[in-house]
Amino acid sequence: MGLRIGVDLGGTNLRVALVKEDGKIVRDMERKTEVAKGPQYIIDKMIDMIREMKGDEVIKGVGVGCPGPLDPKTGVIYNPPNLPGWNNIPLANILEKSLYEHVKIDNDANAAALAEAKFGAGVGAESVYYITVSTGVGGGFVLDGKVFQGAAGYAGEIGNMIILPGGPTHNSLNAGALESLASGTAIGLSGQKGGMSGGAEEVIHLASLGNPTAQTILDNAINYLAIGIANLVHSVNPSIFVLGGGVMKSERQLLEPIKEKVKNYVYPRLKETINIVPASLGPKAGVIGSAFLIH
Repeated sequence: MGLRIGVDLGGTNLRVALVKEDGKIVRDMERKTEVAKGPQYIIDKMIDMIREMKGDEVIKGVGVGCPGPLDPKTGVIYNPPNLPGWNNIPLANILEKSLYEHVKIDNDANAAALAEAKFGAGVGAESVYYITVSTGVGGGFVLDGKVFQGAAGYAGEIGNMIILPGGPTHNSLNAGALESLASGTAIGLSGQKGGMSGGAEEVIHLASLGNPTAQTILDNAINYLAIGIANLVHSVNPSIFVLGGGVMKSERQLLEPIKEKVKNYVYPRLKETINIVPASLGPKAGVIGSAFLIH
């Protein structure tokens, strides 16, 4: 029975799982990341969790899904916004020297994309574009069962795609980038201007109750996301789009409007070919997909 270990390194939680070749989790554990304690503390905790998870098992290797920016080819992490102090950390090399196992790292959205393509909503599709709409907006493109990374490992970074030139800024992204317009953070900030202090969750809830201000905020975010998806339709034309992330938990309110809006922005012959579905693996997609970064 082939086994591998997946690690999902997030700004809030650190997850480690022992995963079978069919994508099923044998066992897993989760701890708080505790980012304020710095990279060495977190890496030591990660190593302890991996060793505990492995036990006496023989594994194929360890895959780690991390926030970007990072270089999947060298295994170096470059100062992600939600991992303060992680400046040029050669994570793959550190883990290999400590664990004596083959280690691969990649963007966390790519890891989730791989899981959905192999075992989730994208099973059987030649090409899968996964989009996560949560605190930020991320993406990953899986072609013929493999993550398409691009020349420098940044393929799929759709959060920085310019949708509204001169629009709002967010973190170090371009003005009017998709993340600054359609993420949970962006929806929450727009809600604050309308007197809603409960973030994207409150905006979405109030829209469901017929609040016109909340509905306008949500409609704008849906429209911007649809423009982003239409851009991807015309550039890579994937077999299927899989939408995940915390905001998409409200798929009943969001999915059909997104589908209809996308049709407004694509060639007429493409309108009926676009397949947009919700993610199916939930929050463990990242740790499952990370395990399969090891070929």
